[in-house]
Amino acid sequence: MSERPPTLDPVAAARWLARTPITSPWLHEEVGRRMAQRLGWIVAKPASWLSWHPALGGQEAEALVTQLYPDAQRFRQLSHAHTAQAAPEKRANPWWSPKRWTSVVQPWPPAGVGMVWANMALHQASDPLAQLAHWHSRLAVDGFLMFSCLGPDTLKELRALYTQQGWPAPAHEFTDMHDWGDMLVQAGFAEPVMDMERIELTFATPQRLLQELRELGRNCHVSRPAGLRGRAWQQTLLQGLQTLAEPAQGGQLKLTFEIVYGHAYKPQPRLKVASETSISLEDMRSHLKAPGGLSGVGQGSKAGSGEG
Repeated sequence: MSERPPTLDPVAAARWLARTPITSPWLHEEVGRRMAQRLGWIVAKPASWLSWHPALGGQEAEALVTQLYPDAQRFRQLSHAHTAQAAPEKRANPWWSPKRWTSVVQPWPPAGVGMVWANMALHQASDPLAQLAHWHSRLAVDGFLMFSCLGPDTLKELRALYTQQGWPAPAHEFTDMHDWGDMLVQAGFAEPVMDMERIELTFATPQRLLQELRELGRNCHVSRPAGLRGRAWQQTLLQGLQTLAEPAQGGQLKLTFEIVYGHAYKPQPRLKVASETSISLEDMRSHLKAPGGLSGVGQGSKAGSGEG
């Protein structure tokens, strides 16, 4: 399996993800609202959680999660760079409030957070397997990842138009949900659950459609044109977009977005067992408490007093 989508330009993707939008895209907010509803399926209530790039993922959606877990400590990752530090939320206080000047910044939980919330980010990752592994490293044992991203049927109408015109694709190829499930397991997650839905958006004019696409992202396809295209190309595009009109929708222009949802848990790490294995007492106690105990340890194992 490829470490990154084969048609995604990592430099272009990094430039887009480094951008901080003034307002979150409408579609991201809607997907985040639907993903927040899926949290009702999960019994565990995290004591802390990480919100991944909320300005792009949806600030209103983030607020919904905060309402679901009012007592949980929220951290925010404000950059997609893996070396960036996650900062805990600073509660909004009036300028005159002493709390504004005496707030104590809480350190990152040493054991990790109970949930990573990543809305509409994974399809722009230049190395998705590394991204999943990074989220895995941020989680505590038994914590879970909750994510959404675009699927392969996204923009199928626009892709067909570009193919008809003989133009390079309008966006890179998006990953199928079954491949995401495989990568979750490869990254160390357990019990991945994937589902998908299609959202159809309609627009009154080609100009409004293009405005929406600009808010959602940029064309990061490796074969996209290197320079600006002229007015003649733009006019051809606008005329072509008119063919997306749906008579049943009153002549509105339709675009399809496939949304992939997924969640998975970080399991107790497995002990690596050789013909003779040393295990610290602390690790033994931890695994004895875990479901299944030390069933993976063979007869050749021995417990050490603290060396492992």
